[in-house]
Amino acid sequence: MMRTSNPVLRADTFDVPNYGRASMTLGGTVAKTAILVVITMTTTLATYVFARRGVNVMPFALGGAIVGFILALVTAFKPAWAAVTGSLYAAAEGLFLGAISALFEARYPGIALSAAGCTVGTLAGLLIAYQSGLIRATENFRLGVFAATAGIALFYMVGMVLGLFGIHIPYIHESGLIGIGFSVFVVVVAALNLVLDFDFIERGVSAGAPKHMEWYAAFGLLVTLVWLYIEILRLLSKIMGRRN
Repeated sequence: MMRTSNPVLRADTFDVPNYGRASMTLGGTVAKTAILVVITMTTTLATYVFARRGVNVMPFALGGAIVGFILALVTAFKPAWAAVTGSLYAAAEGLFLGAISALFEARYPGIALSAAGCTVGTLAGLLIAYQSGLIRATENFRLGVFAATAGIALFYMVGMVLGLFGIHIPYIHESGLIGIGFSVFVVVVAALNLVLDFDFIERGVSAGAPKHMEWYAAFGLLVTLVWLYIEILRLLSKIMGRRN
């Protein structure tokens, strides 16, 4: 069974009959991923520029987050629609990322570019390590990353619920050593999810999944990249806040 902690790349994701049609390829998936990343970067930069010019981009952040979440759910249940819903998701997430990047940038100049660079560097480094065999997605590796990711998701959900009642978990979101250590842990787990995504996509290609699954696999990888960028942004803000 193919296990991944990415919520949109389930164990049965590639369990789709092909009926002799064109099959999913690694090159095609890479191309689709590049398209989604370009769409995300375009709306991110546009929103960021508007914010730097004094435009209130908070509606963009809220709208992008809500629409992106809805599109992610639709895509997860309808993989065949991923070419359209995945592209719309990328555009919506770009609005959200552009808005929050501008907010962080206003307080910590240079942080957005640093976070983007770290995200790209992490992606490239893990891809090289995976292709060279330095990192292997063994069953124990998958189980460990899955458990850690689920734990983080549960922790965030509990924090959100407690926040509704005015209760905040101490230290974790602060710039102290505990807060920085927690962010480092989350960034590492988010990065390791990329390894699981690489492995899952490779297995899908080997299984001869239908061609449209390239879009779905690219969408799943983008979900992980967005999460990784946000967590790196949080980590860098804590480090810069501690210096100040």
